[in-house]
Amino acid sequence: MKRLSLTARLSLMFMLAVSGVLGAAGVFFHQLSQHHFDDLDRQTLEEKLHASRELLQTLDDLSGFDRLQPQLQALLGGHSDLSVRIVDAQGQVRFAARGGASLPGGHAHAVQPASGGPRVWRHRAEVMMVAGQPLSVELALDVTTHRLFFRTLTGWLWGAWLLCVLGSGVLGWLLARSGLRPLREVTQVAASVSAKSLTERIPAESVPAELRQLVLAFNAMLARLEEAFVRLSNFSADIAHELRTPVSNLMTHTEVVLTRARSREEYQETLYSNLEELRRMARMIDDMLFLAKADNGLITPETGLIDLRALCEQLIEFYQMTADDRGVQIQLTGAASLQGDAAMLHRALSNLLSNALRYTPDGGVIRVVIEAGDAGVALSVGNPGATIPAQHLPRLFDRFYRVDPARREGSPNNAGLGLAITRSIIEAHRGEISCSSQDGWTDFKILFRAGG
Repeated sequence: MKRLSLTARLSLMFMLAVSGVLGAAGVFFHQLSQHHFDDLDRQTLEEKLHASRELLQTLDDLSGFDRLQPQLQALLGGHSDLSVRIVDAQGQVRFAARGGASLPGGHAHAVQPASGGPRVWRHRAEVMMVAGQPLSVELALDVTTHRLFFRTLTGWLWGAWLLCVLGSGVLGWLLARSGLRPLREVTQVAASVSAKSLTERIPAESVPAELRQLVLAFNAMLARLEEAFVRLSNFSADIAHELRTPVSNLMTHTEVVLTRARSREEYQETLYSNLEELRRMARMIDDMLFLAKADNGLITPETGLIDLRALCEQLIEFYQMTADDRGVQIQLTGAASLQGDAAMLHRALSNLLSNALRYTPDGGVIRVVIEAGDAGVALSVGNPGATIPAQHLPRLFDRFYRVDPARREGSPNNAGLGLAITRSIIEAHRGEISCSSQDGWTDFKILFRAGG
């Protein structure tokens, strides 16, 4: 079953609301008008009956009833729609006016056939004592004209109601279509979005307040998609670039060896060289797989109590020989414990220490500081060296990113994924990592929040 469009639903609801209000107003007006005319009719009958009672009470004997005929005629016979009949106890009609002999009897709103169609009457009767004898006064008011008026009024009200319903339906459709124009613009932009048009945005200034949050959310989504697409494109290009170097080296070494016959030692040396390149490619592929799992939330750290100082001491002991060869000192201060995965944190801190050792000049000092506070456990790894420009700091943790584009190849063991892996590990532990660099000092700061 085909569902109604939003425009059709809004216009239908608008039409139903208008028709309901107009219908209720019409019924109220009709009932109020009819009640008003009924009150006027009752008031007319009551006034005539009261006047007749006052006049008849002046009689001392019914033998003098004839002398009241002119007064009764003047009082009751001047109303064109009023019929009157006064009957004594013996059933004799003492006075009749306007066809009173054919008065409808007994019930209000009685219908009496007459020429020109049925007539509608409003009846009022009273028995009063005059000179000790009962007299029955019956009055009937012809309200046929009123009923015809209300019948005509009802027809006009129904006609006007139908016209208003149709008009409100058309007007509601136009208003809904005009009001939903920004939503159609959102739909058009969404339909036109592709990899080449992610820069398009919907102007939020011209949309209604109810749709502004939707437009802002949609624009933010496009911005995130654009950023993700750019990063994916750059990542793909970087992967191709980084893998091209070891593959080229393998091909070159193999082609050179195959140009002529070699000794057994030369073949072994070539195979060892190729093995180093293959190991480098294997490490790079492992790192990329780790990052892919981290991006999809598939990295679940094991939980255990870790002595952060002991972990750092193990790493410092591992890098101490390399540091001693260059006269670099590694200083460790502070101590703290936290819940986490020891192997993953070992890898993350190893990346930071190796990175600090790589860029620290000979004779420099690397400082590792551990602090425990109310906010959580903080760890920083700082080293002297060239100041990193501020525009590069936000991108240091991007994959394959290097501050110096001219050094794309880096070291044979450095593929540019270490800091990206470190950030993924820290975030998997509900932590945060940042970098600051000024006045020849670079500091990587990690915060493991309390309860994280």
